[in-house]
Amino acid sequence: MKKTHVLICLLSMAFTSIKATGLNNKSDLPNIVFILADDLGWADLPTYGNTFNEAPHIDKLASGGMRFTNAYAACPVCSPTRASIQSGQYPARLGVIDYIPGHWRPYEKVIVPQNRTQYLPLEIETLAESLKKAGYSSGYFGKWHLGDTKEYSPEKQGYDKLHVYTSGGYFNPKFMPEPKKVYKGRLSEILTDMGVEFMEQNKHKPFFLFIAHYDVHAQLDAERDLIEKYLKKERKDEYPGNAVYAAMIENLDKSVGRILAKLEELNLEKNTIVIFFSDNGGLIGRNDKGALLANGSLPVYENNPLKYIATSNSPLRGEKGTVYEGGIREPLIVKWPGKIKPGSVSDAIITSVDFYPTLLEITRAEKPNQVLDGKSLLPELIENKFDPERAIFWHYPVFHHEQPMGAVRKGDWKLVENFVAGSYSLYNLRADISEFIDLSTVYPDKTEELKVMLKIWQKSVNAEFPVPNPDFDEKRRFGWGQHPDKEK
Repeated sequence: MKKTHVLICLLSMAFTSIKATGLNNKSDLPNIVFILADDLGWADLPTYGNTFNEAPHIDKLASGGMRFTNAYAACPVCSPTRASIQSGQYPARLGVIDYIPGHWRPYEKVIVPQNRTQYLPLEIETLAESLKKAGYSSGYFGKWHLGDTKEYSPEKQGYDKLHVYTSGGYFNPKFMPEPKKVYKGRLSEILTDMGVEFMEQNKHKPFFLFIAHYDVHAQLDAERDLIEKYLKKERKDEYPGNAVYAAMIENLDKSVGRILAKLEELNLEKNTIVIFFSDNGGLIGRNDKGALLANGSLPVYENNPLKYIATSNSPLRGEKGTVYEGGIREPLIVKWPGKIKPGSVSDAIITSVDFYPTLLEITRAEKPNQVLDGKSLLPELIENKFDPERAIFWHYPVFHHEQPMGAVRKGDWKLVENFVAGSYSLYNLRADISEFIDLSTVYPDKTEELKVMLKIWQKSVNAEFPVPNPDFDEKRRFGWGQHPDKEK
């Protein structure tokens, strides 16, 4: 009887969530626009409190939708997070645990795991493939980084129309599947052009548009006149105020503005969900300590420390490549007119594996025959209801800006495991968002609770760990080498 009661309650909640969307038939299906930034930090946008950078169109998006304060990438680097969005699975379960092909220190204390595949496995049913079954046309434009060949391109993963960025920096980029065609201009503008064209071509049927920008990834580059605008701008606080980085954010913002304007022009705004997210935390500086600027922008900071500093994630600790908050906490804005309260803010704890089940429920698409690690965010989006004690996880067992680590956040508490030292650190994010004070010895019961939870999760996703390195060399340990899979 107890089990029956629980089942009835769960079915009732699911029915209520679906009913709340107001979708009754296929003609009501909303369009979906997913805009993914690259390396954009939680503290980089004005809507999150930044006083130097300018992003009026993203501000407008936030004022018309919901801004999340506790949204996370499933990994602190690009490929695993992108894979989590497409698959609905944690990177550890999927086996893509580092950027493709990966980082490598051949003489460290430990040998780190390698990606099981250097691409998104074809047997995974992607979000695009699931939405196709529900009647959606899909387009992917921009950075993929889940397989560099046509065999593993978005075309093989359910996307009907695609142009995948392959090289060329921010200006005059090259794409697959048209490597022979010359594209002149800035990458963000070209990707926006592609997105606008896709919406025009599919305005009479449900569409799923994914624009994956390369901004604000290093090497940093932008138009000189736009850079000059920010060179003249006065800083109001301790944020670095890198003018090249700020110009790149403005370019990203212009793209968002054009997409929103086109939706209005096509009379699609009221029936379109717009999601804005970033793949990992902000990059402060290169892990090899090199200059961050592309050749075209090098003269801007030739004799200035900002040649090496892109941004700051303050008050968050760490940066891209770490499981501290600066590496994984992301800006997330979702707009859905008539469903999501304009200008709302949510403190719900969410992760990038949640997008897949959320969009499945909204579109009533069939669940794929694979594990989905996330949860539907419909209650969070429609009613701003959430579980404040939810637990989410990270597994990043490689060297980057930190040692190999894993983490779990449950409610206000976060436990970080160092796989090399075999140590644990405990933080209370409500009291200490900067993860400055390790409370593991003060709260041993909470430390043990989260430790057990993390171990159970690691086992459930078949997480792989570093092993002792027989070639360990103390003098050479910090040197970077070519990843073994890059040689193949």
